Amino acid sequence: MKLVTAIIKPFKVEEVRASLDEIGISGMTMTEVKGFGRQKGHTELYRGAEYTIDFLPKIKIEIVVSDDMVDQVKSAIIKSSASGKIGDGKIFISSVEEVVRIRTGEINEDAL
Repeated sequence: MKLVTAIIKPFKVEEVRASLDEIGISGMTMTEVKGFGRQKGHTELYRGAEYTIDFLPKIKIEIVVSDDMVDQVKSAIIKSSASGKIGDGKIFISSVEEVVRIRTGEINEDAL
């Protein structure tokens, strides 16, 4: 099993969710986060004063999937969130040792 973590732009959330739904992904966790990479933030003007916003709003999506679904999930996220511009985000894939469904006690693949 793998944990797919994607950091995307906030306005792409619905497109990504729909794209994942098309390939059969029914569960995910989304968190509003802030951060920056090469994009480095930006400056804004407020009441005549210029200030720098270092951390930009992003959405972090976490999905645990079976090993055979990783490439489909990765492709769906890239297809639906890529604009070709800086700040599109990143996808991280890491191994998951064990999953337990609290309600039923099911483990691993059965708990997905």
